[in-house]
Amino acid sequence: MVLNELVQRSPVRIFEKSLGGALKAGEIGVIASPSGIGKTSVLVQIALDKLLQGKKIIHVSFTQHTDYVLAWYEDIFEEFTKKKNLDKSAEVKDELVKNRVLLNFSQDGVTGPQILKSLKALIKDGAFAAEAIIIDGFDFSRTNRERMEAVRTGAAELGVSFWYSCTVSGDASSYDRQNVPLVLKDYIDLVDVVIVLDPKADHIELTASKDRDAVNLEHLAVRLDPKTLLILEDTAS
Repeated sequence: MVLNELVQRSPVRIFEKSLGGALKAGEIGVIASPSGIGKTSVLVQIALDKLLQGKKIIHVSFTQHTDYVLAWYEDIFEEFTKKKNLDKSAEVKDELVKNRVLLNFSQDGVTGPQILKSLKALIKDGAFAAEAIIIDGFDFSRTNRERMEAVRTGAAELGVSFWYSCTVSGDASSYDRQNVPLVLKDYIDLVDVVIVLDPKADHIELTASKDRDAVNLEHLAVRLDPKTLLILEDTAS
């Protein structure tokens, strides 16, 4: 399969269509679930989709070393291109690496303003015109409204979207009546999209608990394969 066809037929197109479109510059999205369900996989697939379109991304990890994040990119790229039989995959991979920056921070060792300053320096001064920032392993219980407001302002100023992962317990009491994680309640108005991952017997269901002004929506027309954690079209929907 040629690259353009792969991008057009990517399951991420279905994912975006199930929402009100892809995240726009200045918008914030959150992928939420208990640990080990597939949040990082979804974030990496969103990032890879942009990279395959020739766009730049910055992936910020707060809990793992960059080697761990690199392994996700390697494994998902190999699994995806093998399944789609992508032509000249080695050449494509080389181009992707040029358009990706991986950063590793600790919430104990760096403040929100310092992270935004680093991103601005990279995008503006470093001329790395990223379209999206991926934030993985961020602990929302350790932030506050002021910092999230700064992220939203920074996203608009930089012309980028932000996708976060959010870890919650598997207990239903961790979510409100609209299936939005309670850890986001103090600044949910600053978040545009919330996707909750819910493991089922033979797949992982994706539900948009918030899509801009709409809440408590139906599950999306995609699901995750529980073995590969790849996004698949939900043929059962």
